[in-house]
Amino acid sequence: MTRGRTGAGRRPAGVVAAAAVAVSAVALLTGCSLRIEEASCGGGAYPVLAVNSSGSDCVPDGEEPADGWARYPEGKVPEKVGDTWDVYWSTRTLDENGDIVTIPEGR
Repeated sequence: MTRGRTGAGRRPAGVVAAAAVAVSAVALLTGCSLRIEEASCGGGAYPVLAVNSSGSDCVPDGEEPADGWARYPEGKVPEKVGDTWDVYWSTRTLDENGDIVTIPEGR
C-alpha cells in the first residue's frame, strides 16, 4: 500500500475541503452581488399602480389597466423589486388626474 498517492482524476480530501471553504467564503463575502433580483412583472405583462392608493399589479401586454389602476408614468416604471422606482412608488401614487401625489394615510 502506497501512501500519499491518489487515483487518476482524484484529489486528496484536504484539497477538496479547502476548495469548499474557499467557495463558501467567496459566497459569504459577495452575497449581495449574487442576490437574485425579482422582476416586477413576468414576461408578457407590465406593472400598474393603484390610483389614490398603495398597491401594484401586473396587466397582460395589449390590455389596458382596469378602473382604479394606471400605468406608471413613462421613465418611472419599476422593473425589479427594490429598484429605484419601486422604492419611489412605495410612498407615492397617481391621483385621478394623473398627477403624482403622496399616498394618503391608511391606504
